Amino acid sequence: MENKPVKPIQSVLVDMFPDGRFNVENAARYLGLSPKTLATLRVNGQGPRFIKRGRIFYYLDDLDAWLNAHGRLCSTGQARAKQSSDKRPA
Repeated sequence: MENKPVKPIQSVLVDMFPDGRFNVENAARYLGLSPKTLATLRVNGQGPRFIKRGRIFYYLDDLDAWLNAHGRLCSTGQARAKQSSDKRPA
């Protein structure tokens, strides 16, 4: 078996306001999503909490809470199972 080269971890630079807010572009970069994906999640009520003050902003604590609320998965099969169970009516 041939060893594939390991990609180094990349640091991502984001700009944050002094009060801990991110604009949409920087929030998406922090989450590893595109701004369009983040907008879709927001419209569908599936994304992190946000505030709208003329523009959309996200707080760091809300981004971290959203990331941690979804847990970590080991496979795409687990992700599909989780999505199926999330869509079932209560």
